[in-house]
Amino acid sequence: MGKKKLITCLDVRDGILTKGVKFLGNKDIGDPVEAAKKYCEQGIDEIVFYDITATHENRSTSMDIAAKVAAQITVPFAIGGGIRSLEDFRAAIAAGANKVHINSAAVREPDLIAKAAQEFGPDCVVLSMDVQNVGSSPAIPSGFEVVTNGGRNHTGMDAVEWAKRGVELGACEIVLNSIDGDGTQAGYDIPLHQAVAKVVNVPVVASGGAGTIQHIYDVLTEGDAQVALIASMLHFGEYTVTDIKNSPLCAGLFG
Repeated sequence: MGKKKLITCLDVRDGILTKGVKFLGNKDIGDPVEAAKKYCEQGIDEIVFYDITATHENRSTSMDIAAKVAAQITVPFAIGGGIRSLEDFRAAIAAGANKVHINSAAVREPDLIAKAAQEFGPDCVVLSMDVQNVGSSPAIPSGFEVVTNGGRNHTGMDAVEWAKRGVELGACEIVLNSIDGDGTQAGYDIPLHQAVAKVVNVPVVASGGAGTIQHIYDVLTEGDAQVALIASMLHFGEYTVTDIKNSPLCAGLFG
């Protein structure tokens, strides 16, 4: 699948860039538009805008803020959070999205993936999955469960099987948001990404746990992910995109 990619996500709540740990205790960081512009200038490969409370609050995504972000960047842009219908897909694309992430609504209505892929093209629909390690059971043999509504609703669905079905329905990428790793900066869940990469033929985006360049290298090599999503590493100023891409460890990984 070619060179690896390094992307970031902007978790936005009430118009403010924010970051939590394990989907809890979010701290406000600043202006998502300025952050996006800075990361684009540093050489990020893609930016994802997540309205993190839209689904829980049963409202549409803040497309006005997303559009302001899109206007300031020159890299591919994705929008997620609160995407529940084809109309939401249209609004996201009108706001500047190249790709649209669907999460909780896809669990409720899997056919929405197929409908969106048919209407907007095979490169538009990304299945974003919030996943928690709950231990293997007859119902969840992989041990990884799909959780919806911003980490609030346990579905009883096996994440590996759901990823496989999502691709069959038309998803062009799978984003694995590890709830256990989110914001901890303790490393990605390598077994999770390995398990999903084995059963799908589309890029797997690793999300949740990046804290060091070693973590990024590990998930892109040992973890079989094609894309590493980072947030805290950039948002809190510990690294720049340039630091990571120019590091000896990652030499030759990125295009």
